[in-house]
Amino acid sequence: MFKTNEYFDGKVKSIAFQTETLPATVGVMAPGEYVFNTGDKEKMVVVSGSLTIKLAGDSSETTFNAGESFDVEANSSFDVKVSTETAYLCLYG
Repeated sequence: MFKTNEYFDGKVKSIAFQTETLPATVGVMAPGEYVFNTGDKEKMVVVSGSLTIKLAGDSSETTFNAGESFDVEANSSFDVKVSTETAYLCLYG
């Protein structure tokens, strides 16, 4: 069944679900700056809008637009800058 998640005073919201092979979340982010920590490996797909990402250990940021994706290693973190309301899909594992 679905599980809802809310982070950063409601500025990031998601719904967790199980795909055929991996757990996933689909959600939205309001404009702002956030830091996420990972337990599992994650594949983030930008559905609409854009995310500017700085992965742990990287010295530069990269912007990902709708239809683009990036991977985050397990037990890591990443900084996110959001300039416009953005929707995403995150696959875990």
